[in-house]
Amino acid sequence: MKLAVLGVGLVGGSIGLAAKARGLGSEVAGFDPDDATLDRALELGALDVAASGVADAVSGADLVFCAAPVNSLPGLVAEALAATDDGTGVSDVGSTKLGIAEAVAGLEAASRFIGGHPLAGAETAGVEHSRPDLFEGARWFLTPTERSEGVIFDRLHNFVADLGARPQAIDAAEHDRAMATISHLPHVLANVLASRAADTLAAGERRPEVGRSFRDTTRVAGANPSIWGDIFAANAGAIADEVDAVIEKLEQASSTLRAGDAGQLSAWQSAAAADRHALLDVGHPGGELFELRLGVENRPGVVAEIALALGRAGVNIEDMSLAPSSEQRSGAISLWIAGPEEAVRAGAIVSELGHSVSTVSGGS
Repeated sequence: MKLAVLGVGLVGGSIGLAAKARGLGSEVAGFDPDDATLDRALELGALDVAASGVADAVSGADLVFCAAPVNSLPGLVAEALAATDDGTGVSDVGSTKLGIAEAVAGLEAASRFIGGHPLAGAETAGVEHSRPDLFEGARWFLTPTERSEGVIFDRLHNFVADLGARPQAIDAAEHDRAMATISHLPHVLANVLASRAADTLAAGERRPEVGRSFRDTTRVAGANPSIWGDIFAANAGAIADEVDAVIEKLEQASSTLRAGDAGQLSAWQSAAAADRHALLDVGHPGGELFELRLGVENRPGVVAEIALALGRAGVNIEDMSLAPSSEQRSGAISLWIAGPEEAVRAGAIVSELGHSVSTVSGGS
């Protein structure tokens, strides 16, 4: 498989390193507008070929990953689609998905684009910080649409899984709402807390040393201003909604504190601990894999329909494969789901969509 990486920073470089470490790419070509970045990527082994431009990088590629800043992605994806032939899948790694989905939707080759977002960033940036294990165990969201080609989704899903990540299909709008809460809002709160503490402590002649809780909570404050400025702008409405919701929660907390009831405050603290525990336990893989063999109509969007329905229900596809029938009017999809209860639930969801579930079997 030939891969192309457009934008060779932390994530783009790590895609190249991970693919080469796992033997997934016969060749990894890359392009970056910064020549020094390309030279460093070659030195580190993240790339086999440093291309002179987008068209040169994507020539003959099976999969193309666009790893540029969020505001540059629509143009870069369009350029990659225009420079590639039928059969080449194009994805991105941006942390907002609705904007690019809407920008690409009108393109003739939109069926070959499937948005992506690996939850595997770091405070550090640049190809020099890339590493082959960056995606190990990380959730990697994929945002197919009704136009997405099933073969492209299958190839991308399997590649992401082979990198060591855990792919999950999700609607683009739903993705952005979720990221506003669990990714973007923490950055807003860290920024505000750092600013508030600086304002409060600036009046003193000698600033006290900050504690561990402050360091942990503000770890992402001010992270890469150019990248995060674009992210905030791209998802501003959803993030602002979350800020408003937090303000309401803070007002409730203020009232509870002013009441001074120790029992009520202890219960509030316990509830927060339980909420955190439940959230951090979500999505951890485990258990025997069960295969579901689905009989489906061979039509555009059927794979995306199934993947998104399972994703909305919280059922993760650990692996998948496609097998069209000889007459091309129908086909079979094999899905591997972790755990017998989840497999049964997945079968019920697929059946409700009107597809047949012929077998459910265990095995890896």
